[in-house]
Amino acid sequence: MGKIKVVAVSGNLGGRSRTRALVDAVTREIAALAQESGTGVALTDIIVGDLAPELGALTNPNAIPPGVAAALDAIVGADLLVVGSPVYKGSYTGLFKHLIDFIDPNALIGLPVVLTATGGSPRHALVIEHQLRPLFGFFQAQTAPTGVFALDSDFVDYRLTSPEIAARVRKAADEAVRLAALGRLTAREPIAA
Repeated sequence: MGKIKVVAVSGNLGGRSRTRALVDAVTREIAALAQESGTGVALTDIIVGDLAPELGALTNPNAIPPGVAAALDAIVGADLLVVGSPVYKGSYTGLFKHLIDFIDPNALIGLPVVLTATGGSPRHALVIEHQLRPLFGFFQAQTAPTGVFALDSDFVDYRLTSPEIAARVRKAADEAVRLAALGRLTAREPIAA
């Protein structure tokens, strides 16, 4: 197997971010596990906030600006997707969802996806099961069984310091590498969206 094309999508809106740090921790673990198995990783890093000037004003799917188009092409062409969003008012960021809204409903069928999120309260932990997993279920993607939610208190200076969360990162990364090794699991005919 050649390099695994890993695309990391951080739904943070700008600057230093715990979400970005969590997504980076997952991609580093994926790279380490892939290397152990003799496979490399080609990483594409997408920060939704960096796309804000083009993405925020985008309403026409037939006139997608180059930066957003490149991000969408990377997502659709991935072998493995790692997504993360800070939790605002019980859900992922609006700009993250706006990017995902421009993906064809059949473009992610069978794609392995690791779901991550960060938030200031344990109440936000359900965003993985009640927001992110259904979103990628709509696309018929293969979400890793283990999602990773981290509290603000799990970080020091934007570095993940919680051993418990680090263990979940390792577990999710291991599941993702195993899913990626299987290749995209696709149905003969997509289920209607």
